[in-house]
Amino acid sequence: QVELVESGGGLVQAGGSLRLSCAASGRTFRSYAMGWFRQAPGKEREFVAAITWSGGMTNYVDSVKGRFTISRDNAKNTMYLQMNSLKPEDTAVYYCAAARNPRMVVTGTGPMDYWGQGTQVTVSS
Repeated sequence: QVELVESGGGLVQAGGSLRLSCAASGRTFRSYAMGWFRQAPGKEREFVAAITWSGGMTNYVDSVKGRFTISRDNAKNTMYLQMNSLKPEDTAVYYCAAARNPRMVVTGTGPMDYWGQGTQVTVSS
């Protein structure tokens, strides 16, 4: 069993930065590929970024490439999403997820084994 808890969301002006964290319980954190997803009001949840268990491979949705960076620290059981040059269209609830199937990193889809409760990110224009 893995419990995921996101933090770091908030209100920021366009062009600003935030760093989200996803803290995981359990000793098997390093066994999972991890990802960030987001859901804006009235829209479906979408893939944002993902990282393999080792951190050796990452993937991003085109709209955040060059602005967001995903990373993880397996010693701290924590994953991060550094978000720079934020835009109003980045406003959403951000969720972290864990998946045993590493293919999730490549496709950004597939069954996730665990989800966090989400953290709100609001970017004002």
